[in-house]
Amino acid sequence: MWRILFRTWIRLYQKYSVALFLNGSFFQSFVFLQVITIMLKYISLHTFIILLVLALPFRVEAQKVGLVLSGGGAKGAAHIGVLKALEEEGIPIDYITGTSIGAIIGGMYASGYSPEQLEEIITSDRFTTWVKGEIEDEYFFYFKQAEPDASWITLRFQADSILTARLPHSLVSPVQLDFVLMEFFAAAAAGADYDFDSLFIPFRCIASDIANNKEVVLRKGDLSAAVRASMTFPFYFKPIRIDGKLLLDGGMYNNFPSDVMYEDFFPDMIIGSKVASNYAPPTEDNILSQVQTVFMTNTEYSVICDNGVLIEPNLGPVNIIDFSKAKEFIDSGYAATQREIAAIRSFLTISKPKSQVEQERAEYLASLPEVSIDSIIIQGLNDNQSQYIRRSLSGRDNNVLNIDELREEYFKLIADDKISGIYPRLRYSDESGRYKLNLAMRKANNIAVSFGGSISSSPTNEAFLELKYKYLGKQAITVATSSYIGRFYSSALVKTRIDYPGRIPFYIRAGFSIDQFDYFKTSTYFFEDKTPSYLIKNENNVFADLGWPITNKDRMVIRLATGFTKDNYYQNNFFTRLDTADRSSVSFNQIGLLYERSNLNRKQYASLGHFLSVGVMITPAKEDYIPGSTSRLPEAQGIEHDWFRFRMQLEHYFPLGKDYTLGVYGDLLIAKYSFLQNYTATMLSSPAFEPIPESMTRFMPSYRAHNFAGLGLKHIFHLANNFDFRLESYLFQPSQEIKNADGNQAEYGKPFSQRSTIVSSNLVFHSPIGPVSISVNHYDRH
Repeated sequence: MWRILFRTWIRLYQKYSVALFLNGSFFQSFVFLQVITIMLKYISLHTFIILLVLALPFRVEAQKVGLVLSGGGAKGAAHIGVLKALEEEGIPIDYITGTSIGAIIGGMYASGYSPEQLEEIITSDRFTTWVKGEIEDEYFFYFKQAEPDASWITLRFQADSILTARLPHSLVSPVQLDFVLMEFFAAAAAGADYDFDSLFIPFRCIASDIANNKEVVLRKGDLSAAVRASMTFPFYFKPIRIDGKLLLDGGMYNNFPSDVMYEDFFPDMIIGSKVASNYAPPTEDNILSQVQTVFMTNTEYSVICDNGVLIEPNLGPVNIIDFSKAKEFIDSGYAATQREIAAIRSFLTISKPKSQVEQERAEYLASLPEVSIDSIIIQGLNDNQSQYIRRSLSGRDNNVLNIDELREEYFKLIADDKISGIYPRLRYSDESGRYKLNLAMRKANNIAVSFGGSISSSPTNEAFLELKYKYLGKQAITVATSSYIGRFYSSALVKTRIDYPGRIPFYIRAGFSIDQFDYFKTSTYFFEDKTPSYLIKNENNVFADLGWPITNKDRMVIRLATGFTKDNYYQNNFFTRLDTADRSSVSFNQIGLLYERSNLNRKQYASLGHFLSVGVMITPAKEDYIPGSTSRLPEAQGIEHDWFRFRMQLEHYFPLGKDYTLGVYGDLLIAKYSFLQNYTATMLSSPAFEPIPESMTRFMPSYRAHNFAGLGLKHIFHLANNFDFRLESYLFQPSQEIKNADGNQAEYGKPFSQRSTIVSSNLVFHSPIGPVSISVNHYDRH
């Protein structure tokens, strides 16, 4: 009874006392006196006087201000401008509640981040990378990347439930953001002993309980998990579990938690920052509006106490994760707050200088325990799989890791295709004075089927199919078989890769491939009879690779291979189906060393990043030649060759503005080759300069040589989101052109006497499954 009476007294007193003592309104004074009369019926005058004395200084000298930050996606950057203006004007912030983006910014401010630090973070390119689910360039782990192929879509299954495919659970991968949030909040959460009331500023955030269809107010526990749950917009990010509950974005039920501020903290004044609004009614032809209506409940965007001010920045429309206008929104939030300072001051009689806030913040941050990890706990995997993960973390699970060391190792795990999900949490131990890292992990489905190919107006259409099985134990093993089927190119490949984790991880990759190129199908000639093929190249290859990383962006590979090629061809274009083709066979062994470095943003038509490949290959070979009916050359058997090749290829892109990127391409070949028994066989075995996709489908002797340099410039104009116009030009310079001498023999021309050019223009749309392009290409010496 006493607690109820006292709370009722405080609420009514705070509601009416300002008007009573400052404004002198007769009606409000009358109401206040009636409240006093009612309370005197239940308590003694002595007790009442004590309560009055305790309450008066609380109201007059210790006013408390609560700040409510709404959800609103990228528009929430305006909250930073609100914080900046309030600090500059000496407006104290004693409590914070937030939802979604309001939870991120409010949580960081409550953890000791200044408005200036928040602005620097949210306007950075790194922040855009985080919310888009992309991996920062410095943590891109190339060593784990699979060889590029023509896949469009991949379906994943479990071996024990082959009919159940796992569909994507989010449009944006959260793995980068999860780690960043953990990094942001780990020390503050530990310093508060995982009680949000003990942060630099007491804090609450809102999430939504999917199973029970209600809001959840998060008051304690892992702060990064609480913020992550609050901002988990449906379909954009994967939901997470807290205390067994699967949680999503708090904006589904409460996008402006002023009621939570009032009930939990009961401040003297509430300031609200509103950057969102309720969605318009759904329409029958707008599925997004229908989804929004299903998932989002209308919110009352108002401060619910009399002493309240609502700040509404003037913001334009923007995509929920498009932070390109963050600086503009911050300025809008700042200006909107400045317009409301007079209204805030009408309720607030106290001030807190910015210098005092900065000093208190510095003292608070100095008190937080430094992040150092002395143990790793892995959940969701068996013992062998957990051992693989620990060894992947450089075998340092029993040593102390700082946050920078952990970050590098963490992103190695993300790059592993045997793992489909990781959620990291840090927990401070008072006993050790260090943190324990908990990794909740989910193994990827072990069967993957990929479909893809190429659809073209030329006769080079291809279908691609791959079946892959992945096993995770003490080592990670991948077995795959794939095939391309088309008129121009057909192939079959069986390969396996075994990954060995450790301080210096490495893999062994081995396989067998069969390839066939039918160049006749990609060109138009006027033959007496078109049924025979003009040029058919067959390659069979058995290989074994040993690879290891040098840094996270590159890898070194030692390759051993053996195999043979069989080329069928005619010496001229005048033949019938009764004629027989010439046949050249070359059996070979190879040993080589290859260095690769890459972080290109796309498999084809890249516009960001770089690629570098440097390789040395030694190839002893033996040639057999059987002439056909159109050849006058003698048969040759067992001709030995010793070949050496050094090749370097470079591709680099330089963004020179929002709408333009300059790309540079280079290809250098230095080799020692010998001629085969005739010109056609020599050209088929010679390396080719193939800088654009179409050039790979044509047999063009003018762009083949034993030694050459190729250079190219790529002008890329970004017309719209996912639309590029590319204008590319290339120069091919052989050291000596290979010419067709009398009797169809190969010979070298004069040094640097001939060169060739390629000009290409492309309009490219980067669709979710691959590029769609319209191209016009010109070869000056086709």
